[in-house]
Amino acid sequence: MTVPSKIFLVVAFALAVTGCAGQNTHDLLNKTTITVPAADIAATHQIFVATTRQKAMKAPRQVFDGDRSPTTSFASVEVTVPKIHQLGAIERVKGSANSNPAKDFTATGVTFYEGAPQFAKAVGADIAMRGDRALVFVHGFNNGFDDGIYRLTQIAHDTKYPGTPVLFSWASSGTTTGYIYDKESASAARDDLEATLRMLAKSRAKSIDIIAHSMGTWVTMEALRQLAITGDRDLGGKLGYVILASPDIDVDVFKKQMIRYGKPDKPFAVLLSGDDRALRLSTLISGDKPRVGDYGDAADLASYGVSVVDLTKTKGGDRLNHAKFADNPFLVQLLGDRLRAPAGLASEETAPAQLDNLGQGLGKAVGSVAEIVITTPFKVLTIATGG
Repeated sequence: MTVPSKIFLVVAFALAVTGCAGQNTHDLLNKTTITVPAADIAATHQIFVATTRQKAMKAPRQVFDGDRSPTTSFASVEVTVPKIHQLGAIERVKGSANSNPAKDFTATGVTFYEGAPQFAKAVGADIAMRGDRALVFVHGFNNGFDDGIYRLTQIAHDTKYPGTPVLFSWASSGTTTGYIYDKESASAARDDLEATLRMLAKSRAKSIDIIAHSMGTWVTMEALRQLAITGDRDLGGKLGYVILASPDIDVDVFKKQMIRYGKPDKPFAVLLSGDDRALRLSTLISGDKPRVGDYGDAADLASYGVSVVDLTKTKGGDRLNHAKFADNPFLVQLLGDRLRAPAGLASEETAPAQLDNLGQGLGKAVGSVAEIVITTPFKVLTIATGG
């Protein structure tokens, strides 16, 4: 067997067992409506959506599929969270069976908007009603439309985010073998994310926070870079937190992006983990070049003005350790506490001490054992908690 053949087999095997989502189906809507007592529902969340996916014509219950659209489409989705929900989890049915709202995250309705003006009016009204804040989530590789909807619902619910959740869903194929397709789709979506952020900045929002995961961090960094080139890197002062979780970006590329963007004025965090198995695969595919999400030199990254949060010694919710920020109950509570305080009131110099105090309290409350190392341009802090 030739060396290229061996490499192909290794990559094929790795792709078969890794990814950010990996569900058996990407249907979002049920075939039939299932009614349950109101007492079985913990909450209903309205998730606003800007997407570069095509509408799913062949499988309409997917709502949007993995094909690329030349234009941005807009929608909103209502999702219920079951009363039995556990912090950090996404309870969902496997296969093509109907979701049971008493047991599973369930999408109960979709609203489509004709274009950007109609969407801007609807999302702007929601932002004004909820407290003038918006949280934009950008999903990662191997995500169906449903995966992004459910993950943002879980983040908004578990962190008790006080504003409007907005999903930016780029055209991931939602397949484990679609890495290159996804990377090109992510690149194609840069302008659309930039336009979406500018649209939100024209609303009454006082703070637009961003959480991006995995390959979604590439889309996000490119959009921020483009904003910087136009002289509007902070969206007229409205850009809030930027949180890059498990960034699937070449380290050298990220450094160049940060040089163009400049040292951030608002809290800007990179969450990484040395045991991220999904990023090990990405490193292999990318010529054995390190990714930001499992880079071993936090001080090097921090020199570009970001806070680096090393989650290596915390537990992930699955064997990939690729989504600790959202599926580890302890970390979700840390994230929520941080997000609920407006970014304009936060300081990267004082935040580590605040997190230390919070970490000690949460460690006792949830009985978890964790060690988080935070490296900022100013100091290095280790948060150790134990039950």
